[in-house]
Parts: sequence; C-alpha cells; structure tokens
Amino acid sequence: MTLNHLNSDAIRTHIIECLALGNFYSGELLGEHLGISRAAVSNHIKCLNDLGLDIYSVQGKGYKLAKPLILLNKTAILTHLKQAASDRLMVLNVIDSTNQYIKNHQPELANGFVCLAEAQTAGRGRQGRAWVSPYGASLYLSMHWAFALGYQALNGLSLVIGVAVVEALKKGGISEAKVKWPNDIYVHGEKLAGILIEVEGQMGAACQCVIGVGINVALPESVTQIDQPYTDVQTILQHEIDRNKFAAFLIDELLLTMETFEKSGLEPFIETWQAADVYANKPIKLIIGQKTIEGIGRGINNAGALLIETQEGLRAYQGGEISVRPAS
Repeated sequence: MTLNHLNSDAIRTHIIECLALGNFYSGELLGEHLGISRAAVSNHIKCLNDLGLDIYSVQGKGYKLAKPLILLNKTAILTHLKQAASDRLMVLNVIDSTNQYIKNHQPELANGFVCLAEAQTAGRGRQGRAWVSPYGASLYLSMHWAFALGYQALNGLSLVIGVAVVEALKKGGISEAKVKWPNDIYVHGEKLAGILIEVEGQMGAACQCVIGVGINVALPESVTQIDQPYTDVQTILQHEIDRNKFAAFLIDELLLTMETFEKSGLEPFIETWQAADVYANKPIKLIIGQKTIEGIGRGINNAGALLIETQEGLRAYQGGEISVRPAS
C-alpha cells in the first residue's frame, strides 16, 4: 500500500516520523513507503532542511536526523494535562503562525482552546519582528480567550502571561527564569521565551484575545537569524527534553492564570512578577520612539506600568513602542 494520495505536508510528516528515532532510512525505502521517486524524497528532505531540521545523508545508508526528535503528540500532551480537554487542543505540523490559526477560527473556539505547531513559516514577535521557528526545536503555542468586558479587562495581561510562563518553566526544572517588562522571559541574561498578545474587537464591546507563547527548547546550531543573546531549555537543563510534557506544563499554567486573571485582574500576580523582574533595582534605558529615559528599574505599579526612578523622581511608563535595555 502506498501513500501517494497524501499531500506534501503529510508526506513530509511521514518522513519525519520515520527519521524521528535517529536511525538511517534510505531514499529508496522512503520512496517505496510513500509511492514517490527517490528524487522526490530528496526534494522533500531539502524542504525539511529549510524548515530547520538537521537531516544529513550518507551514501549507501540514506538519511538520518542529527539527533532523535520527540514529536508533539496530542495524546501525550493530554496524558500530562491536569485539565484535559481534547476538543480544546489542536496539534499541527507546519503552519504560517499559531496566532493566525486562532484568529482564523476564533468565532467557533471556546476559551482556553490551544493550537501548537511543529514549525511556523511566518511566526511573529512584538513590533512585527519575525520569530525564528525551526522544526521541532521549540514550543509554538497560541491560546484563545474572549473577554466579555472588552479592552478594559485586559490591563496587565502580558505581564500575567509572563508569570504563567515562568511558573511553567519552574515545573520543568528551570527555577532561574526572569521576566523582562513587558513580556519576554530571560535566563542568565539570555532570551528563552517571548509572548505576543493580539486583540480584536470594538471599544466598549467584547473582544477576542490571542495569547501566543514561544519557548526555545532545543534550537539547532544552524540557527543564525536571532539578533540577540538567546538560550534554550535543553542547554539550561543539559538533557533531552520532552516537549509534550513541557507543553502540558504551559497549558495548565495558562489556563489557571487566565481563570484567575479574568476574575481578579493583575493584582494577584504583582508580587510574583516583582520577584521575577530581571531588571529589579538595576540601571536601565527605556526607549520610546526617539526618546530615551535612564534610571533605576523599580518594577511595576498596580496598573502594570514600568516604574523607573529618574533624576526627576519615580516615573511610570506604559504602552506604545517601548523596549527595555540595560544601561551601558
């Protein structure tokens, strides 16, 4: 029986499943399984390499992944979840963006619906930056949540999600994760995770929220597009990572956090956020457009604004195109 009725994505998924254990597979054998030529197999392998998979070939042996790969698996994730809900979890292979998937399907989704993907071809970070998303190397996760009270109910949401990511990482054995205002996660001065929240709706009416989280798990050495110091879970913990278990940790924390946030807002999370603030009591620069403010980071206020002790006194800053960088 051949699989030649499958589309390109399904063919590549089958190739990855064959190679995932780390053994050699010949192009001839893969072609027989898939009902395609060895040349077609080679083309699909090239596409997978372009997605960030490190696949090499040895004459007489075939193709092999540089290291074994634990694929995302819906059943495995549900096994680890405390709040299992199979109808609220979608695991995809290659997609443009998990945030975009949620946005495309929002009218039909329940609160807490989660989409995960093995790779993104158009992953996004804050301020329109690309989020580097090599295949099987990280967690690319988006969650849907609708707020009946509209935009006024969202104050501090990105900070709260940062706390949720830090707590999920603690469950996975990473106790040293810190938050960078407003929504990045760092370990030892290197970026480990990022958050992108997108909201749609009319002022004064209910709004639809997409909560996107990207966590570097085991990035390939070939990654060159990241323009800042970064790290990944595997580097920190020094052992192979089960992304399904980490996904469950993250989903559980996000669900618990969102339920609390919807009822009580930012206030229950402020103390935890302050304790994890990577720039607490350190010199920082705050860049707002062409303006630069220098001072000492003093955490956040009850509205989630960044507090900086400047020469003119304690000042609060929030929103807009703001980035925080250590003072030189």
